[in-house]
Amino acid sequence: MTSRAARLRRMFTPGLLLVMAACPLRAGAQDADDPTHEAGKHFQRAVALYSETDYRAALVEFKRAYAIAPNVAVLYNVGETQYQVQDYAGALATFTRYLAESTANEPRRAEVESTLQVLRTRVGHLSVVTDPVGADLSIDDQPVGKTPLDDRLVVSVGHRKVTASLTGRSVVTRFVDVAADDNVSLNLALPAAAEPPADVFELPPPPRSEAATSSRGGGAALRIAGWIGTGVLAAGAGSMGFLALKEARALSQSRDSYPTTGATLRQESKLTLTYSVLADSLTGAAVVLGGVTLYSTLSSRISSHASETSLRAWLGPTSANVELKF
Repeated sequence: MTSRAARLRRMFTPGLLLVMAACPLRAGAQDADDPTHEAGKHFQRAVALYSETDYRAALVEFKRAYAIAPNVAVLYNVGETQYQVQDYAGALATFTRYLAESTANEPRRAEVESTLQVLRTRVGHLSVVTDPVGADLSIDDQPVGKTPLDDRLVVSVGHRKVTASLTGRSVVTRFVDVAADDNVSLNLALPAAAEPPADVFELPPPPRSEAATSSRGGGAALRIAGWIGTGVLAAGAGSMGFLALKEARALSQSRDSYPTTGATLRQESKLTLTYSVLADSLTGAAVVLGGVTLYSTLSSRISSHASETSLRAWLGPTSANVELKF
């Protein structure tokens, strides 16, 4: 295979484009609107890719050039490139077509005939039957037609992937090993695509256990106690704040009076500080207790509301509906 690739690359060297000389695909000699101009560009890209041994990309470009402007010389290059990517079945079909379309004095006929002898030892045959018929069949992800097939498929030797698909049926994939001259038969049953049965069901709310009911009742009592405690603390904070303000005014008056003893100032200052600290402490405690009680109250209402939610669902082959009741 290496010698074949080297020989074809030599044919593509500048000044020796023998294949190009055999067909009117020289882009520079064609009008820009002529299809052969576009085909020539694809051919030149294929030549460059083949020279870089990127055979799969070169094969795409050769096929595109042939599709735009069919030419037997390009067909020869398609077959050679298929040989390089080990698509022996494809190369066999392409070279057979080449001999059918080329003239009797085509200089490469003898070479192609010799190549065909080699390719026939590198292919096998595959028969595929599907149930039901009418399935789209592909070999190694390449479409080959619908079942039932008119004849056996010619496939390259090796590990082949066979896929059958049909609308409304599950896709079936099988792998088979094909040796030279093999006649492999494959039966594929395509099962109907699974559809969920139509059904209606209702999800009831979770049952309330006695422990949960008892817990909920106990929680209500604690929340009531929490609100009462918050009120008492708030009232105490207000009272201490009032006393602190009163002592602060007395201290201010004592400082403005003359004469005033130091003991009096110290006593009034101490009382003002004590009442102020108590007012701040009681205010903080009221805020904390009130926040906890408020959170507990809101959580209890949300939980009670959620427990009354019901769910109904309808499931069918072509539709699905869900109903929520709060």
